Amino acid sequence: MPRRLDARFFEQTAVQLSTRLPGTLLVKRVGRHLRRARIVEVEAYLGPRDLASHSSKGRTARTEVLFGPAGRAYVYFIYGMHWMFNVVAGRTGRAHAVLIRAAQPLDDWDADLTGPGKLARRFAITRVHNGLELTGDDFFFAADPGYRPRIARSKRIGVDYAGAWKDKPLRFVDLRNPVAAGLKF
Repeated sequence: MPRRLDARFFEQTAVQLSTRLPGTLLVKRVGRHLRRARIVEVEAYLGPRDLASHSSKGRTARTEVLFGPAGRAYVYFIYGMHWMFNVVAGRTGRAHAVLIRAAQPLDDWDADLTGPGKLARRFAITRVHNGLELTGDDFFFAADPGYRPRIARSKRIGVDYAGAWKDKPLRFVDLRNPVAAGLKF
């Protein structure tokens, strides 16, 4: 039986959290439906020193959530069309986060969740969720003790502007999941 993850689960570095999130379940109420999906792909962002992280520009109104407590949503808009959903990780003030990049829809839900913009759109995640605690009844993560992911690492996607940080192996994919076969890896 899946067990809801509490705030303490997210109080680990972004790298540690990135190795533990694949295989967990993302659960969110969308309209009258409780949607569930198994996390397949994530990326770690390591705070202000990581030039791919928004926090590398310092503490601003946009990035304030990143510097706050772990287990909250950091949601932002890119390219004028996509919401991106991240989970704040680690200790308060460190600005670690994990971008949720792909998931496998469950419960006969037919959805393409292969890409962070598609995932956020299908889960109806928008700016109103920025800063939200991810431990409530309508939006949370759950452990699935019966599922054992097989995690592989590679460099992140779309961060060519980040100098040496663009080649860091901070992308984590569950190769056991069938959705992974369709991902560029």
